[in-house]
Amino acid sequence: MNIKLFFEALFKFSLGLILVGLLIFVPANTMKFWNGWLFMGLLFIPMFIAGIVMLFKAPNLLKSRLDAREKETEQKSVVALSGLMFLAGFIIAGLNYRFNWLTLPKIIVIIASIIFLLSYILYAEVLRENIFLSRTIGVQKDQKVIDTGLYGIVRHPMYFATIFLFLSMPLILGSFISFIIFLVYPFIIVKRIKNEEQILEKELKGYKEYKKKVKYKIIPFIW
Repeated sequence: MNIKLFFEALFKFSLGLILVGLLIFVPANTMKFWNGWLFMGLLFIPMFIAGIVMLFKAPNLLKSRLDAREKETEQKSVVALSGLMFLAGFIIAGLNYRFNWLTLPKIIVIIASIIFLLSYILYAEVLRENIFLSRTIGVQKDQKVIDTGLYGIVRHPMYFATIFLFLSMPLILGSFISFIIFLVYPFIIVKRIKNEEQILEKELKGYKEYKKKVKYKIIPFIW
């Protein structure tokens, strides 16, 4: 086991846990926000398990997933917009609970939780299929085009999974207002994909041919 990688992953996991907790529970002004605890469990327990699996089975993939430093200028703006979306969405969700603005019924929370978990499973499958799946845009050494499995259906299955992951988050937190905020995410993804494909066409051998083979970006038969 790579000890340095283990502590780096543990540090970033703990930092994320604390940050998300603060963004949710401080605005709520209570630790009794049960939607917040449900969301924290659904998000971080699978994340911890996935991190352990990658640490032993695919340490290079884990290392690339921990590196969130974008080099492309356009992608930096995408990351900034995503950060603002999460910041505003989580804070509003906490305030929504605190002031009881518009609370969603439990059945929607339950359905959203199921969608979240199914999306997480899909996300894990994408990671299994593509060991080159970095959080940043760029071509890695010895990287090749993956055109089987989910990549034989759409070119960006990870983004397909994250759309359902992220749009279910505010519903789990019981906030319709936060859901409206998170609706900006699909537009952010469109911007990210446009720039990403330009880079892959230039730097990844065989990607132009792959685009001709797999015509849809994230939604089969639609886009």
